[in-house]
Amino acid sequence: MKLSSTPTRAANVADIGLAPASGAGATLADVADDAALMLRYRNGDVQAFEILYARHKGSLYRYLLRTCKDKEVANDLFQEVWGKLIASRERYEVRAQFTTFLYRIAHNCAMDHFRRAARVHERATQNVDEVAEELPGRDHDRPESVASEVQLRADFRRALDALPPEQRDVFVLYEESGLSLEEIGTVTGVAMETAKSRLRYAVAKLRAALGHHQPAGART
Repeated sequence: MKLSSTPTRAANVADIGLAPASGAGATLADVADDAALMLRYRNGDVQAFEILYARHKGSLYRYLLRTCKDKEVANDLFQEVWGKLIASRERYEVRAQFTTFLYRIAHNCAMDHFRRAARVHERATQNVDEVAEELPGRDHDRPESVASEVQLRADFRRALDALPPEQRDVFVLYEESGLSLEEIGTVTGVAMETAKSRLRYAVAKLRAALGHHQPAGART
């Protein structure tokens, strides 16, 4: 059953509240894909960068926040990622999706932070294609559904934070970035099957942690 009350790739999650980039022309934003925009920015088109920033700032920040679990750290890393992207613009070539390029930078920045802070833990994660079916869903028809959803979200956050860092990283990348498992493997420097396995472990642990939210009749 679907867990539509937890943050998922298909969920309508609110923006992070950052001010939108100014000067982004609707026409250019409507017709240009990310790689084309990055090439335009490499050639000096600042407006192209503003559009890229507006498109990806929300999901990138959520990825960093959920990975680091610290708002101040996430803010610092958010600025660092965009700074590194700006610094590398002249060397940019279209070798993969722009999102793969962006999240590779973000992943490396997060890993550098963990190393600097001496908080690197062993990580493992895997395919969240099954999250919708495997995690318990919410019951809109029950009078207590709103309170239950609040508790479910709190329990989900705790369960996510308790995952080994590598599992959480792959899960959050899949949820926030829209990357495929193969692309997530590229970002995290592992084979696709390793990324899939790590994600599968993460899903199993989240399901176990949230099992008490599932209606008794639906438990096995």
